[in-house]
Amino acid sequence: MKSDVSSGEILVADHNGVYVIKMSGDVRLTLCIPFDNCIENLIKQDDFCTVLFDLNEAYGLDSTTLGLIAKLAVKSQTKHNKAPLLLCKDPAIKRLIMSMGLDDICEMVSDVPNSCSATYRNNGFTHLEPSQQADESVLKSKILESHYALMELNKTNHETFKDLVQTLRES
Repeated sequence: MKSDVSSGEILVADHNGVYVIKMSGDVRLTLCIPFDNCIENLIKQDDFCTVLFDLNEAYGLDSTTLGLIAKLAVKSQTKHNKAPLLLCKDPAIKRLIMSMGLDDICEMVSDVPNSCSATYRNNGFTHLEPSQQADESVLKSKILESHYALMELNKTNHETFKDLVQTLRES
């Protein structure tokens, strides 16, 4: 089944502890709850050793998505002291990644490394379904958590998102 990537989608696969998170289209807030649940589940896996974020088919990533990428990258480094790989060829997405400081916690590459190619041959990708009617308090909590992750990366992000975070905390 082919999905409409204009609305964005996230696919997840693993092979021997290498987890691939493939994002396509315009990945937005509607995927933050299933993406965060995925992060929490995969970080608990005994075989978890690294992550490859494939952003080659993404043309839009909102700040909540970027914050969740940061969250997983930090957890991955904490658990295995190894920077996740971030596969990206699009210059605009690369600029976005670098402007948020994600290139400081992920290794940016242009092609799939040989060590990850087996995962790509794996047809076992799981499609994360967007949240249809998420509880507002859960959604707000995920948005706050993802923006805190971005704010912790650097001072620029802290300044960029502090007003948003304050507004969400007060609402």
